[in-house]
Amino acid sequence: MERNQTLVKEFLLLGLGNLHRFRIPLFIIFLTAHIMALTSNFLVIALVVINKSLHSPMYFFLSQLSLCEILFTSNLVPNMLWLILKSGGKVSISRCITQFFLLAVPTITQCLVLAAMSFDRYVAICKPLHYTIIMTFGHQRQIVISCWFVGLTLSLVLYVFLKRLQFCDLNVINHFFCDIPPLVQISCSDTNFMKLLTSLVSGAVVPFPFMFIVITYIFILQAILKIPSTTGRKKAFSTCSSHLIVVCTYYGTLSTVYILPPRENSVNTNKGLSLLYILVTPLFNPLVYSLRNQDIRAAVIRALKMLSLQKR
Repeated sequence: MERNQTLVKEFLLLGLGNLHRFRIPLFIIFLTAHIMALTSNFLVIALVVINKSLHSPMYFFLSQLSLCEILFTSNLVPNMLWLILKSGGKVSISRCITQFFLLAVPTITQCLVLAAMSFDRYVAICKPLHYTIIMTFGHQRQIVISCWFVGLTLSLVLYVFLKRLQFCDLNVINHFFCDIPPLVQISCSDTNFMKLLTSLVSGAVVPFPFMFIVITYIFILQAILKIPSTTGRKKAFSTCSSHLIVVCTYYGTLSTVYILPPRENSVNTNKGLSLLYILVTPLFNPLVYSLRNQDIRAAVIRALKMLSLQKR
């Protein structure tokens, strides 16, 4: 059956679908999680900037990770909350594709920053004598600029080709934000190239950085096992454990949504996983680093003491 070729100018986002009767409790829960995520990530950036003890490559990369989370959630969550209250809503095609572009940039950049953090841990543990030479501020800045440049470039490529797609009689997106899979699904254009391009970009920004992280940690683990003292091994591993937890959570959800083949009820599954990396992961990352990192905890305590002294 051929589709009606009348072009549509806006999409209808269904939001959470059958869960709309719980929209008020969900709105409160999601808003609370969003505020906590923004606050904790802003706090991480502020601590790294203010405290000289945190002026090291690991915390510099961590601040970039928090910046990615802030940009990502600020782009998606306010609109998602509005859709929850309204039980769905309309959005123009141009705005929809722009929203995807603004979420793709920090998503791709975050994948690369996580890989950069693993390289930093590799140099610190496997080549400690050369650490200050290799991880200079100039090199840190070059790495971060490269991550953002690649994220911006790949997202721009996807944006350009998404803009070329046409949408006819089908304009309903069963999701709470504009993502490539639902857009490709309802397009009346030939989407084979777009699917191929999405697979290539997803294959580049998810598996390859993840493989790089795995390889670096193999070398890190070998180096840790060679440390003679138990205390030294625990200290070396503790500097990596937080990063490993974040990597597993972040790459796990991204791989399920963008890499693995679609399954039955994949729309609802993707919605749940999307909520995980939109609301939970941005809050989870700074909490993991702050709870498991003595330097961050010490910086928070110093900041709280300074605030208490100023109030007196």
